Amino acid sequence: MSKTSTKPSPKTARRTLRKSARLEARVSLEEKELFARAAALQGRGLTDFLVSSAQAAAVQVIRDYALIELDAKDQQRFAQILNEPPAASQRLRAAAKHYRQHHE
Repeated sequence: MSKTSTKPSPKTARRTLRKSARLEARVSLEEKELFARAAALQGRGLTDFLVSSAQAAAVQVIRDYALIELDAKDQQRFAQILNEPPAASQRLRAAAKHYRQHHE
């Protein structure tokens, strides 16, 4: 008599964990046809195409917001301020003193 395992393989378990959340969206028929055509051109299923496209777009948006682009003049000014910071104002010194008194 052979033993059969009811436990999923590690690979199946990982896949299940990765794909455990569900998203739904309502789109127009034209949008769905557009998405389906693009997916077919890449030889992918509609869901795979939509998920990977949304992920790529999300990563790009996050990168765009995380990256600060400066022109040459602003780069020089930024470096100058880092290398030669202005003297702390009286208000900043008072805030630092207050912080040290209450948080150290």
